[in-house]
Amino acid sequence: MRQDDGVTDRDAVPFDLAAMRKHYRTEGLSETDLAASPVEQFARWFKQAATEGGLFEPNAMIVSTADADGRPSSRTVLLKHFDEQGFVFYTNYDSRKGRELDANPHVSLLFPWHPMARQVIVTGTARRTGRDETAAYFRTRPHGSQLGAWASGQSSVIAGRAELDAAYAELAARYPEGEQVPVPPHWGGFRVVPRTVEFWQGRENRLHDRLRYVARPDGGWRVERLAP
Repeated sequence: MRQDDGVTDRDAVPFDLAAMRKHYRTEGLSETDLAASPVEQFARWFKQAATEGGLFEPNAMIVSTADADGRPSSRTVLLKHFDEQGFVFYTNYDSRKGRELDANPHVSLLFPWHPMARQVIVTGTARRTGRDETAAYFRTRPHGSQLGAWASGQSSVIAGRAELDAAYAELAARYPEGEQVPVPPHWGGFRVVPRTVEFWQGRENRLHDRLRYVARPDGGWRVERLAP
């Protein structure tokens, strides 16, 4: 069999994927453990993830969007703020996710806290943050990251790395360290207003705990348990 006909030889795959599994033996999650709101519960788990979880970037989340035709795409983005109004991240508005959210604001966030056998899954609607909020966050970014927001036409096709490096070098000469970099008009935040927030806790025998907050019309939340 030729190599380009596909993988047919078991030796060509170094791992037996069907046999790869972890046995979860962590404590469970019960309805009586939950906070009154999903944001409060998220704050509890996030504090544990950041201090005890052994995670490289606990605020890393997978953002899944879909275009106007329903074709999905996913990528990893860093959460930069959360409160009762929602979960905030920043991006180039002309990027694929930015364009898709403009066409279809429904979004899913996934926090994959594997070392803790935990996941948090948020579904909701994304809306742009105000320019004052965007500017305030932009000023907290390192100088190089501020320049990078200008240098990268995120998701666009480029000829090579040299093109990107040249754009950055030009900006670095124009705005040296210590000089204020203007906020790009095409760059800013999205706030995801949650509709559901699921807290997933791994348990042994694959009988995981899945508790999901669902927004009520009156602004409160109801909690439902999902089968694993």
